[in-house]
Amino acid sequence: MIEPTGLRARKKARTRDAIAEAAVSLFLAHGFDQVSVSDIAAVAEVSKPTLFRYFPTKEDLVLQGFADHQGEAARVVRDRPSDVSPMAALHAHFLDGLDRFEPVTGLNDHPAVVDFHRLVFTTPSLAGRLLQYMLADEQALAEALDPGPDVQARLRAAQVIAVQRVLARANWQKIADGRSARDVRPEAVADADQAFARLR
Repeated sequence: MIEPTGLRARKKARTRDAIAEAAVSLFLAHGFDQVSVSDIAAVAEVSKPTLFRYFPTKEDLVLQGFADHQGEAARVVRDRPSDVSPMAALHAHFLDGLDRFEPVTGLNDHPAVVDFHRLVFTTPSLAGRLLQYMLADEQALAEALDPGPDVQARLRAAQVIAVQRVLARANWQKIADGRSARDVRPEAVADADQAFARLR
């Protein structure tokens, strides 16, 4: 009997989610360096080869939430209306993320999200892998801004990705220091407005 494609895709997605949830839960409980891939595979009830089919590195087990946003800035620029500038589209997209308390903006006070960001920001290998994601985002955004070999597009893309990273980290730090996301939100919006005004 041939398994329908939709069912197969759903099963793969469930397996991927189960592995990621097991990994993050173990990392938060014991620390990134104290948990082995074998520990994660055992809790997720999969083999190590299966785990690595879904996640090429141990760091990717944690950063899959960031990977879900891979290329987002480039998509925003490519999909914007013709009468909207790239920076205006990126600014509006970031503000929309703040309105939705999107974890990737740092403006989310759910304890699991705060702990997750703490894990990422305080584990050197995770911070290093996150930088690789950001460099890929930077390259994709530069190509969306100007598909040619223009260094100016690469510089603008680097500035946008850096601004988003700094804003998200600042938002998270305020929440990690004990403030609520709703309390921080007006400052987060003002900071984003000022940052994107300078980018323009």
